[in-house]
Amino acid sequence: MAKLTYSAKDILQKEFKSKMRGYDPVEVDEFLDNVIKDYEQYNQDIINLKEENQRLVNKVDQLTQNQATLSRMKQETPKSSAITNFDILKRLSNLEKHVFGSKLEEGIAVESEVSRKARTTLNEAAKKVLEDQDDLEMTKRF
Repeated sequence: MAKLTYSAKDILQKEFKSKMRGYDPVEVDEFLDNVIKDYEQYNQDIINLKEENQRLVNKVDQLTQNQATLSRMKQETPKSSAITNFDILKRLSNLEKHVFGSKLEEGIAVESEVSRKARTTLNEAAKKVLEDQDDLEMTKRF
């Protein structure tokens, strides 16, 4: 960008020499005031456009990086993740059987022993209740 010759301050402080048949100083001052306002507005527009340009360049860079990351991720992921998930679940199941298999079998044996004892105890209790009822019936008859 070309360097500007006059700044807004230079234009504002410019003094013209008066001559006999020169321009009306008031009219010149009004015109220059309007030129200063336009000049300041153009400078502000340039600053705003530079900031917006930088913001958009940064966003393009960020989106380019994101796209590169996504393309790398797509290349790294296996083609069929369903098969991979199935394989993982199968391996996990085999590991559980290996690690907890003996404990599960022991648990089943313990559980069956407990249920056998519980059934025996319940049968004995039922017999006693029946015997007690028979004794009660006998007592009622006398």
